[in-house]
Amino acid sequence: MKLHLQKISFAAVFAAALSALSHPVQAGQPLTEGESLHIGLARTEVDELARGHIGEAKADALEAGLWANPTLEYSRDQSRNGTGVQEKTWQLSQPFDFSGRRGLKREAGEQRVAAAEANARLYRAERTSEIRHSFFQLLLRERQLVALDGWVNRFADIERLVGKLRAAGEVSGYDLRRLARERQAVNARHAETRAELARIREQFAALLGADLAAYAGTSGHLQPDAPAGLETLLGKLDTRSDLAALGARATAADLDGRAAARGWMPEVTLGIGTKRGDYGFGHETLASFSAAIPLPVFDRQQSGERRAAAQAMAVRAEYRLARSRAEGQLRGLHRQVTQLLAAAETYRREAVAPSDDLVRIAEAAYRAGESTVLELLDAYKGALETEITALDLEWKAREARIELDQLTGSDPE
Repeated sequence: MKLHLQKISFAAVFAAALSALSHPVQAGQPLTEGESLHIGLARTEVDELARGHIGEAKADALEAGLWANPTLEYSRDQSRNGTGVQEKTWQLSQPFDFSGRRGLKREAGEQRVAAAEANARLYRAERTSEIRHSFFQLLLRERQLVALDGWVNRFADIERLVGKLRAAGEVSGYDLRRLARERQAVNARHAETRAELARIREQFAALLGADLAAYAGTSGHLQPDAPAGLETLLGKLDTRSDLAALGARATAADLDGRAAARGWMPEVTLGIGTKRGDYGFGHETLASFSAAIPLPVFDRQQSGERRAAAQAMAVRAEYRLARSRAEGQLRGLHRQVTQLLAAAETYRREAVAPSDDLVRIAEAAYRAGESTVLELLDAYKGALETEITALDLEWKAREARIELDQLTGSDPE
């Protein structure tokens, strides 16, 4: 009895299944990377978190620049010897800063506002990377499931073929048991991938704060584009939000130190008012004037000046360390992305593309009676593993590219 296998290439099965996943016959379009970022970054909580931290810094800056409140004082003195002498005094007092400390503290507060704004940009960039990472992780699992679906379809063809051979008495018991074991392994792997896909999808929906049921899977390219040149990316390091925040904090500490260094100039409190006296034989109203000047004998803000100097030194050291670490990470990630891209392209060209030819050769050999069904099964399985490996290489390249984009502030919005 002459039996024929359907001449369907593995790539064709994979492409058809992928098309069905990306464009199913149902309402809704596939979710893209750009739309994921739009949804995730447009959440009210993201905006409120940034505005809350910036508003807190602005409130501190406002407080630092405010004048001290004036003081209204009233006193009444009356003699107790029966002479009827009585004095009433009204006085309005206001502290005055002639040293310029308040202006310096206001400028320091404005620098801390700039630091809060930089931290808000940093948080947004981190969230952008988190959304992109989750999106492409979901895309990877969908592509893996598509590849496994193609393998399951191949397995169904083999089972039908073996069923016919068994009816003809041409299949051994070992072949049947081997086929059953392979089917169990495929089903287990398929179930595992589907469960992982469900978990990632739910986590991604929570991250976006949206119901993904309206979207028909995801759409995009797992393999990233080549990054810009190393020197170009190195030039972007100084614009990083974390470095900008550290620079603003260092400047604020310097301003605090300058304000504290003027501690030898005391704050003067001036008062003006009226004094009315009733003396029994008549009354008199006089103008009053007062001045109060604390003497900076012991406390001249020495501790504040030293504290500010120490803070500035620590923040600048942190800046240099962060700058050096970021440069090393950038060089390493750029090399990693470049090499992984080359490896992924080479592997897909030299390993994945010839897989269909290998499957056709195995099918032809089996039809000619030159190989067993197990050898055909191994050919199909090899094509699956080749595709899974190619996807894994592309995912690793994408993962490294996301880190590189975050490091250089090149994330898409």
